[in-house]
Amino acid sequence: MVVAKTDIGKVRDLNQDYYYISKETEEPKIYILADGMGGYKGGEIASKLATETVKQYISNNFSNTVKEKEEILKLIHDAVEYANMVVYEKSKENPELEGMGTTLEVCLIYNNKAYIGHIGDSRIYRIRKEIIRKLTKDHSYVQKLVEDKKITRDEAKNHPKKNMLTKALGCTPYVEPDLRARNFEKGDIFIICSDGLTNMVEEQRIFELAKENIKTAADKLVAEANEAGGIDNITVIIIGESNV
Repeated sequence: MVVAKTDIGKVRDLNQDYYYISKETEEPKIYILADGMGGYKGGEIASKLATETVKQYISNNFSNTVKEKEEILKLIHDAVEYANMVVYEKSKENPELEGMGTTLEVCLIYNNKAYIGHIGDSRIYRIRKEIIRKLTKDHSYVQKLVEDKKITRDEAKNHPKKNMLTKALGCTPYVEPDLRARNFEKGDIFIICSDGLTNMVEEQRIFELAKENIKTAADKLVAEANEAGGIDNITVIIIGESNV
């Protein structure tokens, strides 16, 4: 099963997050989440345009793609590259949209595998048994500081520049997404979410609520993010084993 929820939060005037989830009858299953940024309505346009472009590109080309790991990952790569070009060109049409961009998470599930494309600081987690694991690496200034051992992970949580991205879709003519494939086993839970959730709710709490009840987890996670301040838009998609 899959549940999803998006919420404007407590502070923002617009919801610049956007998501897509496949219908039950669609094959392959495609799940996309984008967290837009830039100007009045710029982020809103970027996230929706990126999501819809990637979905359409994959849908149009999947049947002609060899169903092997590298070929499916290449399809996701090409879809993201195409969406980047579309968003970038759109930003050049109107001065008010200049500099707009978006994070992007793509999760294509086919034949017991999850194929992932990632740009930015939205995240994809996998829960297997009693372990939650982050499958994506934040493309952010603070993540780079952590990797360079200039700050600790605890210091990163409240760093003043924690929202500064090192990579986003639509801001430059070309962008290179992170790509990976992971097994989707019986009992696994995948969580796709924007930083409006992860900045407000601890990883352990995300794990607890998703394990407790997938059906209610999205509503509860959004509620807890808002209770903690809701300083950003909040979006979460939770995919359970029946989607394998």
